Formats: sequence, C-alpha cells, structure tokens
Amino acid sequence: MLTKVRAQALLDAFTNLRILVAGDLMLDRYVFGAVERISPEAPVPVLHVQREESRPGGASNVALNIQSLGGTGLVSGVIGADVAGSELKKVLSVAGLPTDGILEVDSLQTTVKTRVIADRQQVVRVDRESACAAFSHEGEALRERIAACMDGVDAVLIEDYGKGIVDQALVTMLLAAARERGIPAGFDPKDNHELDIPWVTVATPNYREACLAAGGVGQALPDFLGAQVPGFLQKTGQALAARWNTACLMITLGPRGVYVRPNDGEEQILPTQAREVFDVSGAGDTFIATAVLSLAAGASYAEAAQMANYASGVVVGKVGTATCNADELLEIVAKSQGAGEPCV
Repeated sequence: MLTKVRAQALLDAFTNLRILVAGDLMLDRYVFGAVERISPEAPVPVLHVQREESRPGGASNVALNIQSLGGTGLVSGVIGADVAGSELKKVLSVAGLPTDGILEVDSLQTTVKTRVIADRQQVVRVDRESACAAFSHEGEALRERIAACMDGVDAVLIEDYGKGIVDQALVTMLLAAARERGIPAGFDPKDNHELDIPWVTVATPNYREACLAAGGVGQALPDFLGAQVPGFLQKTGQALAARWNTACLMITLGPRGVYVRPNDGEEQILPTQAREVFDVSGAGDTFIATAVLSLAAGASYAEAAQMANYASGVVVGKVGTATCNADELLEIVAKSQGAGEPCV
C-alpha cells in the first residue's frame, strides 16, 4: 500500500534527481473566453476573448511536470527558428527548465497547438507544424545535442508524439546510454509501432496505442473494470510485453484507471484517482513523468504506478496541459486513504 509517508519519502527524493526528456517539442497556446451568442454569419459560437496564454507542450510538458514535482527536468528536441520557438524557450526558461538540449533549425516550423476554450470547454484546436519527414532529417544533430546533456542524469525518458523526431537511432542511443549508466528509461509511444526498444524500464501507452502496437484494434472497454484483469486486456499486455521486452508495462485506461504488468510481479488494475474531469490533455505526460521520477527515486513498479495514477488524477481536474505539484499529490493520496479506497 502506498501510504502518505511513503509518498512523502519519494517526493523528498525527487529533489535530487535529474531526468532527461527527449522527443517532440511543441508550444501549447490557449485562448480563453465566453460564448453568449451564435454568429449571424454561420452556425458557430462567437467567443469573447478574455485572456490568452502559452504553455510548454509535448516533451517539454513532461519536463515541466518533473520540475513541478521537485525534480530537475532537462528537455531535448527540435524547434524552428521562429517566433513560436522563441516563445517556447522563453516559457521554459521562466519555469526554470534548461534549454541547452534544444536544437533550432531554420527550415522547420515549431509545432503549435492552439486550443480555444469557452467556459472551461474546448471548442476547437488549431495545429501548425512541419511535416514529420522534415523533423527526421535533424536526427544526427539532435543525438549529438542529447549526448552533451547526459552527464549526471538519473533517468531518461523518450516522449513520442509522432512528429518525426523519435526514430530508431534516437531510441537505440538513449536506451544504450541508460543501460550503460544503470538508470531507468521510460518510453511514451505514439503510433510508431516499428520501433525496437530492447531495454526499457517502463512503457506507458494508452489503451488504443497498446492495442495497435500489439497488432490488433482492441476490444471496447466496459465502463467499469473492477480489480479482475479481463482476458482481452491480459492478451494485449502479454503480446506487448513480449514484443517490447519492457521491465514494466503500464497501460493507461482513461477514466478506468491503469493496467500495470511488471515482468517480475503480479498484474493489476489501479482504479482512477480523478475526483473530477475537466480536460484529459496532458494527463499522459504527467503519468510518465511521475512514474519515471518514482522509479529513479527507488520506488517499486507498483509504487511508481500508484504515484503516477494519483498525479494524473490531479491534472485531469484542470483545464489544458497542466502539472501536479508535491502538495497536490500528497493531498489526493491522503484523501483516498481517508475515504478507504484501495491503494494496493
């Protein structure tokens, strides 16, 4: 059982950890406002803009989550030499995140996701980005940049958003470096199913990604899973664990929780810890950031999954890509135990 005392001990250990996050970088922009009427020009709502803000997205949001929990997040990836790229570096610097691992390329456009939010509900998302093939051409230069950031790192984390940066050469280099140093390695996949990840500590696909990577489309999840792992989920976990040979597989199941399958322990389903859900964007970022931090701090796979499950339960109660801090994580652990909920 993950107690508040144990959670506090892990959080205390986070402050001494440096985690390198490599992968797809993006800038998340938000336009917040209120809708009071429908446009006379077309059957669409008219948003009265009240405020706008920019936040780190993609791999940079994972690094920000690490920072929010008390660790040091190092971020590495590729951006364009454009206004959005400069803005992303600025918001990272303001958050205290080093930007030495970021490669700027004149010919690329920084990936930007703009979300329009009306009364806490997302109305539309607008994406701007270069083609995946354009990013993949910068692989060698990025690997050199990453190698220069590896000194003193306590874990590595590969964050794939399918934008073209995460390829086999990058994965092989990072996993080899982690194995040589004896540190945990995390992998958050997208739809890049052909990657070989021969030595990865923890992989955190969502259910759809897991089913596709395992070679199938998957079965619809029931509204409530309970503690017993259903056969179709076991089959997906077995196929994926055999293919990836990961030490621990954690398949996030949205509002149904997370399926945890360590190679050396008992599989289980952890129920969601979310008290209310406003926005699931960024929840996967929080999950893997917390899981890898916990493993680097000496947590067991079960403890790491529980810490990550609690943290992601916090961020889905916030609007947009968000983070969970130490106080929020401890509070939800304490409330869950006070309510008599299982933390096994």
